[in-house]
Amino acid sequence: MLGLMQDWPLLVHKVLDYAAEWHGEREIVTRSVEGPMHRQTYAETLRRTKKLASAMRDTLGLKHGDIIATMAWNTYRHLEIWYAAMGQGAIVHTLNPRLFADQLAYIINHAEDRWIFVDLTFVPVLEKLVDQIKGVKGFVVMTDRAHMPATILPHAMCYEELLESGAPDFTWPDFDENTACGLCYTSGTTGNPKGVLYSHRSNVLHAMSLLFGDYHGYTSEDRVLPVVPMFHANAWAIAFCAPMAGADLVMPGAKLDGASIYEILNSERVTASAAVPTIWAMLLQYLEADDSRKVPHLNRVLIGGSACPESLMRRFGEKYDVEVRHGWGMTELSPVGSVSRLKPAMMSLSDDQKWSLRAKQGRPQFTMEMKITDDDGKSLPHDGAAVGRLKVKGIAVSKAYFKGEGGEGFDAEGWFDTGDVATIDEWGFMQVTDRSKDLIKSGGEWISSIALENIAVGCEGVAEAAAIGIHHPKWDERPLLIIVKKPGAEVSKEKILHYLQDKIAKWWMPDDVAFVDAIPHTATGKISKLQLREAFKSFRFEEKGKV
Repeated sequence: MLGLMQDWPLLVHKVLDYAAEWHGEREIVTRSVEGPMHRQTYAETLRRTKKLASAMRDTLGLKHGDIIATMAWNTYRHLEIWYAAMGQGAIVHTLNPRLFADQLAYIINHAEDRWIFVDLTFVPVLEKLVDQIKGVKGFVVMTDRAHMPATILPHAMCYEELLESGAPDFTWPDFDENTACGLCYTSGTTGNPKGVLYSHRSNVLHAMSLLFGDYHGYTSEDRVLPVVPMFHANAWAIAFCAPMAGADLVMPGAKLDGASIYEILNSERVTASAAVPTIWAMLLQYLEADDSRKVPHLNRVLIGGSACPESLMRRFGEKYDVEVRHGWGMTELSPVGSVSRLKPAMMSLSDDQKWSLRAKQGRPQFTMEMKITDDDGKSLPHDGAAVGRLKVKGIAVSKAYFKGEGGEGFDAEGWFDTGDVATIDEWGFMQVTDRSKDLIKSGGEWISSIALENIAVGCEGVAEAAAIGIHHPKWDERPLLIIVKKPGAEVSKEKILHYLQDKIAKWWMPDDVAFVDAIPHTATGKISKLQLREAFKSFRFEEKGKV
């Protein structure tokens, strides 16, 4: 017997409809690419979005199931494109401008993008690719006529003129909630990037699960700053969560340096934010350069994308009274998979124990299942000691890659092997110990490069740290610690090794320390171990000091 309840499909456009109807006066504030701050309400956003949807259909010829791409910062226009295209059954493919040119050309052609919407900043990036992306019909430059650039992009149109050509009475069509609406490619650190195809149902339910208090936890009183880009795995669902909660959105545009983030946090009274650790490290450096600088309105931030050092989290919490929530996820997970927030039973623990738990990646939200297994697929205990392959499944977890590529990560029971190696403790807190390919195998035992990096960053004068395994004739591999100093800091190998002495097992101690001006990162902000291993492929521990 089936229940007698209405069938109300979970379609993305209903999120914006709700925000406009019931929180219509709440606003989207954008630091525009052109320069000035721009403000418009959710009610105004819906009106503009419907006109854009009409123009996409009638002027661009967009049809149900077509794929359009965006290469853009977090702005009100980018948000309008998402809802306008998704709301009529088309698919939005977010292009990460930090990818290499050949990767960008590959994914544009692989996705068969029909039109590309591009911010002014990135017009030169696409101009260099025009001869490689012949399948694209044309380009829409996300600006007004006054700022429209001269460009060699074929069939280039002005965004505001396109929008104004649309009819304001556009009606959203009805279709199945399992219809695809978003396409995001993995960063492609090995092989070609692979496409993850989100559905309306998965995006809406994922956003709803993240509105729980232990996760994003937004309310209509919040002003939310998504520093994490919309081209980085859906901006961690914030573009759906904030309107769903009736929270204001504060879009940072192209300025993501410490000073600019500090200014917008305070001028716009931001209460909640989210970004990768490198952004928060820049902000912290800016704050600590002047003791008068505070962030009085900010009460919580979500940090994810790569493991966040406990020392960084402590400084935000203890010096600036900001609650740091450590998260973990992947493009394949829509993308948030877990968040670390203490349980009531933990409040009697010591401060050191609490911070140790906060530094873990935490518990999965409702709708996400999680386990660790050995190499044979046998489940391992949640005792905080057993280390295994991290596997997940749920309503917002991919079951296959776009066009059927890279299927080896999915098993017959629906579990997705994340490629991470992790522990799960008795509290249910998961901690990623490393990517399986980045673990350092020394004498038959595993050393976590992430743990070494996060501890080393706590040493005074260290701005960033990375650890890789270097071949050793006796132990197979031994760790090399690679360090970027803070400007003007006096840091030596001896100082760093002394700092590590009582914080790690003796056999984890790096055999050498190398100092570099910068550590390479992937397109999604993670440390690029692939590039580091290539850069140090000739390094030998016997050749002390010859980096």
